Amino acid sequence: MSTVQLPEGRYGRSADERADRKLKVIGSVLGVALLALIGYFAFHYVAGNKISAEVISFDASDSAVKVHLEVRKDSGVTGYCTVRSQAEDGAEVGRADFRFDQDATRVDKVLTLRTTAPGTTAELLGCHAD
Repeated sequence: MSTVQLPEGRYGRSADERADRKLKVIGSVLGVALLALIGYFAFHYVAGNKISAEVISFDASDSAVKVHLEVRKDSGVTGYCTVRSQAEDGAEVGRADFRFDQDATRVDKVLTLRTTAPGTTAELLGCHAD
């Protein structure tokens, strides 16, 4: 038994072509919505983060780690940054919060983090505004 082919262009689009067009439109709308959502969250993450910091260097000894920390913040914002140190085997040997109450927008400080054993790292865990 043979199938009968309809003449091209005479009866409009086939059901498959209509479904393909619908899927393309739905996919495009969802893609644009996803990009807008990612942009929204990225903007609020960057704009909402009032304190950022960076470990410039550190010097470890048997009972403490000296951490050179550079903090960037809005003027008048107060807050704290959490720093930790780990031993060679990965165990945490020290953790402390350091407050920043200065009005300056850039604070450059060398801090001392006391440890329970020789620390081999100085890691900035995060900064939070009050």
